[in-house]
Amino acid sequence: MNKTETEYDLRPEFDLKSLLASKVGSERRSYGNLIRLEPDVALKFPDSEAVNEALRYLIELGKCPSLLS
Repeated sequence: MNKTETEYDLRPEFDLKSLLASKVGSERRSYGNLIRLEPDVALKFPDSEAVNEALRYLIELGKCPSLLS
């Protein structure tokens, strides 16, 4: 006799009572678009905060054209 998906027996080591449901809705944080860095660039930044800091610095430099010349 074949079991259907609804009749499937879980092994005893699978304890579903301890699972947590993922948050959905407005509580869930969105990270926007995922950007992949080239390997040589990624080596220069230890984490995403370092990348964001460098980009913010470049944005500020762009606001002062006299600093770029």
